[in-house]
Amino acid sequence: MTEVGEIVRAAIVNRQQLVATYGGHVRELCPHAIGTKRGRAQALFFQFGGSSGRGLAPGGDWRCLPLSGLSGVAPRDGDWHTGPGAAQRQTCLDVVELAVEEAGQPPARTAS
Repeated sequence: MTEVGEIVRAAIVNRQQLVATYGGHVRELCPHAIGTKRGRAQALFFQFGGSSGRGLAPGGDWRCLPLSGLSGVAPRDGDWHTGPGAAQRQTCLDVVELAVEEAGQPPARTAS
C-alpha cells in the first residue's frame, strides 16, 4: 500500500480528520472506507470543509476520490464528520479493504 493509503487507513482506524489537496482544491475530509474500484485504489470520504470544483453543500458531502490524485495528505485532530446515506454512496468501491465499522469503532454521529 502507498504512503497515502497508509495515512488514510490509519485515519479510518483512529477516526481522524485529513487535510489533502485533490483537483487543485484543499479539502477537509473524514475517511469512511478504503479499497479498490476496477483495480484502482480509492476511498470514500465525507468532505466537511475546504473547497471543491463542483462546490460543497452546507454541512458537507460524500466524495469518492482516487488515492493517486491526493497530495499533501495530513491527519489532524478534530470532530469526526459523517453524513446520511453512507451505505448508498458505497458504490465507490468494488472491494472494501477497511471501513469505519470494520475498524472496531461504533457508528459515528451523523451531521445535521
